[in-house]
Amino acid sequence: MLKKEIVIVDGYNMIGAWPELVKLKNQDLIEEARDQLLQALSDFQNYEGNEVWCVFDAQFVPGITKEYSKYRVKVIFTAQGETADTYIEGVVKKLRNVLTDVYVATSDLAEQQLVFSKGAQRISAMELYKDIKRSKKALEGETRRFRDQRQRGTWTEEQLATLKDIYKDMLE
Repeated sequence: MLKKEIVIVDGYNMIGAWPELVKLKNQDLIEEARDQLLQALSDFQNYEGNEVWCVFDAQFVPGITKEYSKYRVKVIFTAQGETADTYIEGVVKKLRNVLTDVYVATSDLAEQQLVFSKGAQRISAMELYKDIKRSKKALEGETRRFRDQRQRGTWTEEQLATLKDIYKDMLE
């Protein structure tokens, strides 16, 4: 039996670390940066088959805790005064069990140590960035192979060679 995998991402930590998201943040396009992050996490989730949660603290969107799904990623905005770190620490304790592996993506070293002590695996912002790029490249390769196969039909190279041989024999 395979374990369920949940990847919990500190959203603003990723926005502060990934090159294209840092650019958007520096141009005061935080909403666009969040959206681009969620799209990348969704693609990663779909390709890898895990569940992804993205936590943003109330730093930019004050109010009560808010949860919703966007691009099939669970999005959490913490309550005003609650940090993403605090929320993540609490949820790791609840989620982590014999049937569920929890990974926390953050480059905050103190947070990494704390979630690790609670049984979660830690992933740095750049490790997740590279994993997402790797998944995207693999998906593009599979898509290209599928498209190529559809364009030439459902025949393999070996089958096509056999058909050519049969055709030659019929002509003789």
